[in-house]
Amino acid sequence: MDFRGKVVLVTGGGRGIGAAIARAFAGEGALVAVNYLRDAEAAAATVQACRLAGGDAFAVQADVAVADEAARLVDQVVAEAGSIDVLVNNAFRPYAFDPEQRKTFGELGWGDYQAQFEGAVGGAHHVTRAALPHFLRKAQGSIVNIVTNLVEHPLVPYHDYTTAKSALVGFSRNLAAELGPLGVRVNCVAPGLVYPTSASASTRARFREDIMAATPLRRLARPEDVAGPVLFLASDWSGFMTGQVLFVDGGLVMR
Repeated sequence: MDFRGKVVLVTGGGRGIGAAIARAFAGEGALVAVNYLRDAEAAAATVQACRLAGGDAFAVQADVAVADEAARLVDQVVAEAGSIDVLVNNAFRPYAFDPEQRKTFGELGWGDYQAQFEGAVGGAHHVTRAALPHFLRKAQGSIVNIVTNLVEHPLVPYHDYTTAKSALVGFSRNLAAELGPLGVRVNCVAPGLVYPTSASASTRARFREDIMAATPLRRLARPEDVAGPVLFLASDWSGFMTGQVLFVDGGLVMR
């Protein structure tokens, strides 16, 4: 895949899955805007890794769950890079994937759901809304939203997180239907448990082993495993795909 001359914005791109996605785009020649919330040091390290991979990158701080900051983020990216060709909505509210410490339904308040909605759907909404005029000006563009395989197979009932990601799938498909005639494609990538990341660090070894045993490919996803499907959906190789969800979990979910 060749992304030379393309500008890619990755939200939550400073570390983990987002950093792996940023590096992969840079490796194919893209100019990558690495959005981060607080960890400027991690974002700077990702920028350096992107340059070592053969592309270029720059970091932009913003809380994408806040509409004004998301708009500022897009304005800064366009001011520095000239355009946006690909948007990867990867940012989400912090979440600890620990099945032994999770809140049960009876322990959750509506505020817990709202926090996850604001991070997943709110962030994607705000950045997409700000970026859309730049896509429409060229009548082309690709948006890839990161969801989770839990939307199809809630192996652990992380109620608030999975419900928000399920809503992000619905958001994506409605966008795909509306924007397809205008040249903009919208798809989702749905990883299983990705290890190691800061979010999965608290997942006990025994539970990770159980998931691996149930997975046909007998291992967990690494951050780099998620990057390839994202690049595929952003590229011309998937030019006749929109509104789809690609599950990246070693075959745990088969559709």
